[in-house]
Amino acid sequence: MDKLLACTDCPRLAGFLAEVRSRQPNYHARPVLPFGDPRARLLIVGLAPGMHGANRTGRPFTGDYAGILLYETLHAFGFGSKAISVAADDDLRLIDCRITNAVKCLPPENKPEPAEIRTCNHYLAAELQASPDVRVILALGLVAHKAVLMALGLKQSALVFGHGARHELPDGRILIDSYHCSRYNTQTRRLTSADFQDVFRKIRDELDA
Repeated sequence: MDKLLACTDCPRLAGFLAEVRSRQPNYHARPVLPFGDPRARLLIVGLAPGMHGANRTGRPFTGDYAGILLYETLHAFGFGSKAISVAADDDLRLIDCRITNAVKCLPPENKPEPAEIRTCNHYLAAELQASPDVRVILALGLVAHKAVLMALGLKQSALVFGHGARHELPDGRILIDSYHCSRYNTQTRRLTSADFQDVFRKIRDELDA
């Protein structure tokens, strides 16, 4: 994890984070570590830290709009001790769940470049390899879906992304897709709270089977 925090493998992202730290000295503005239960059966993979969310607080989906729906839903389905994530040092605990990102650093305009996704992918691959307890992987969005396939050494065309889609992986785990819980998707109602809850019902069914 220390290696991840010190990572500067993507020059554009490292330079951008240095600029952010100079403007916002109180921000985390470094690679964001995974958060949650190390023995979790559910691994959630997002896109990347948000400027005023994880990039500020140092915890995935904490302090930004996307985290509101995510943590409310995690709590509702028994994966979180509270319905809100405020700061990296609050008393929220994730239960049987861990959250990570396809890209660990804040990208300009929330858009990592393909080369940056590939460069960062070895961290996700290592996390999956070191997580034998993970039974279900939830990919929030197409980039996360593709990052999971890459991390597992699968062809990008092997499994097609679709909201609510369930994919059986060669290692026996299950990949479930969802639209990302971003402000854009929720405000345009591409993703509603009910839609997101339906995804988590599938996850709970998988884990409780």
